[in-house]
Amino acid sequence: MNKLLETSEAKKLLHMIEESNRVVLTCHVRPDGDAIGSTLGLWHLLKNLGKEATVVVPDKAPNNLSFLPGFREIAVYTSHKEFCENTIAKADLIICCDFNTPSRQDSLAPLILNAHCRKVLIDHHMEPDNFTDLTISYPKMSSTCELVFRIIAAMGLYDVVDTQCATCLLTGIITDTRNFTVNCQYPDLYEILMRLLEKDVDKEKIIREALNTRSLNSLLLEAFSLSEKMEVFPEHKCSLITLSSDELKKYNYERGDTEGLVNRPLEVREIVYSIFLREDPDCVKISARSKNNFPVSEICKVLYGGGGHLQAAGAEFHGSLNDCKKILLDNLKQFDKYLTKDNKTQN
Repeated sequence: MNKLLETSEAKKLLHMIEESNRVVLTCHVRPDGDAIGSTLGLWHLLKNLGKEATVVVPDKAPNNLSFLPGFREIAVYTSHKEFCENTIAKADLIICCDFNTPSRQDSLAPLILNAHCRKVLIDHHMEPDNFTDLTISYPKMSSTCELVFRIIAAMGLYDVVDTQCATCLLTGIITDTRNFTVNCQYPDLYEILMRLLEKDVDKEKIIREALNTRSLNSLLLEAFSLSEKMEVFPEHKCSLITLSSDELKKYNYERGDTEGLVNRPLEVREIVYSIFLREDPDCVKISARSKNNFPVSEICKVLYGGGGHLQAAGAEFHGSLNDCKKILLDNLKQFDKYLTKDNKTQN
């Protein structure tokens, strides 16, 4: 593989792991495949090294990830607050995965920030905050799981990776790349795939469970969203889907039911970017995806103070769904400058 990592970073992390006995692994609120895959992947690695490791997440992960080995061992802060607090208080190392700022941990953030032990950040999002003792950040990586694998290899611990660890890491890569269709900047990502498959990972099962299995209500919600709620703005090459809390309730929404919905409009040739607004109990969740290098990260950053990757970004809006939508529609024109000549003439 290409030498993309600073060897010194891997050596520092290995030294910190060797000096630690009780390690907490944590990720962002509303964890996805990459967040759970990276934390659980490292959890298996650390367990194989004889460490006492615990995964602590801000809230529950979606059911489509329940097939991952170790999923049932995850400590959820919103459900087991006292256990999580005691575990973090006893930790001598905390590894933060797949988020670039403490606010992405919601109510768990103060607990992690105030912990007296050393902390490490492993992430692939842009502009990470300086809140850990060691920051390993590579925004050009397809996923945090890709980065974790490269770190493991750089630490000389590939032989410690078992089928369970490899399954978790490949799940994060597959979900963040949409099964190797986006964000695959480095060709040796396919070498990583090969190395993980060498560990007897069932790639077909990962795709089936993480990407292609869903509840009936989730399928009906997507059908409703596309047929009744999707708006297309041809002059901006943009689509918009909004779902209110009442609409979500009608379809018995559970976390993860709208996973991938924002990508569906991009199947239309004329649509260059897609925005999805979902009314959650505490905020409006904004998801944005694009193709042809259109920078949806700018939309999320400029309008809502969010961010992410060039073609995959998000934000949270603390106000009404209507206000959130109005801000977007009132400002779509200013982002037309990012449409390329090919995008503008696409038909």
